[in-house]
Amino acid sequence: MTQPALMIEMHRGDFLETTHFGHAVVCNAGGEIVRSWGDPGAIVLPRSSSKMIQALPLVESGAADALGLTGRHLALACASHNGAEIHNDMVRAWLAALGLGETDLRCGPQEPRDIPARDALIRCGDPVCQVHNYCSGKHSGFLTLSRHLGAGPEYIDPDHPVQIAVREAFEDVTNETSPGFAIDGCSAPNLACSMHGMARAMAYFASARDGQGARATAAARLRAAMMAHPEYVAGEGRACTELMRAMDHKVAVKTGADGYFIAILPDPELGVALKIADGSTVASEAAITALLIELGALDATHPVAGQYIDAPISNRRDIVCGRIQAVRGFPGE
Repeated sequence: MTQPALMIEMHRGDFLETTHFGHAVVCNAGGEIVRSWGDPGAIVLPRSSSKMIQALPLVESGAADALGLTGRHLALACASHNGAEIHNDMVRAWLAALGLGETDLRCGPQEPRDIPARDALIRCGDPVCQVHNYCSGKHSGFLTLSRHLGAGPEYIDPDHPVQIAVREAFEDVTNETSPGFAIDGCSAPNLACSMHGMARAMAYFASARDGQGARATAAARLRAAMMAHPEYVAGEGRACTELMRAMDHKVAVKTGADGYFIAILPDPELGVALKIADGSTVASEAAITALLIELGALDATHPVAGQYIDAPISNRRDIVCGRIQAVRGFPGE
């Protein structure tokens, strides 16, 4: 087995303080590896980076159109959102359109990451609920598909028709039989695959075009929704949202817990999968930014790029005391 590759260094003053190793794969539309670092065969849980795959059955089944879901809804189905009011309001309206409510979700309550939304709950004395969960958009999509299929309410059960449909789509676009799953933070099954498999799936999304069949059409719609509405995929101040805006809405990116990140590049039809082995989100944001620059998708001089790679580390008095950098040889050479 190939070991993880050294990718990101964090310096404090004259000291190399932290190093981050990981795996990364870039695939073309044929599923072939174009570039790789670390072990392309490493089996990893992609966590929330796989949400656009989990949303494929929602669209290809006709469930999304039957309920009249918009591009914003589809972006939210792929989201790890901040729990801001734009996210919460849409989830509540989505559930109401289904004749359902917050108690029908199975994602669990979570405090909003969005500070104004959190402070509003505190001022009003309202409880944190499942609508605020970062995955409530994905779960609203699951409920929509479950209703469309005439299935039961426990849509997170691995043997539920919703999750069976998700597994079929996942194994198809990764072109792998998943070795298994673990339960994610939002209680839904999260299927494992190789780094190559996930990059292959993202290349499928990158090359999918409307009219190439139900699955490819669904993939193209989800990709377009993410690129058009990055504020629904994550939220203000988040790397996913900021990077998609910086790339003029021409590339889709999505983070996953514990150091995962994907990118979908439609113009060169490339897919990227990245995993930082120690689970650092800061390192994964730096590494995906470096890869996007290397692949020509992001201008290295864009201010957003400078927030994540070759970026200053400041303390609470705004004194610059270090930097986050890609190591020599990653991703170039």
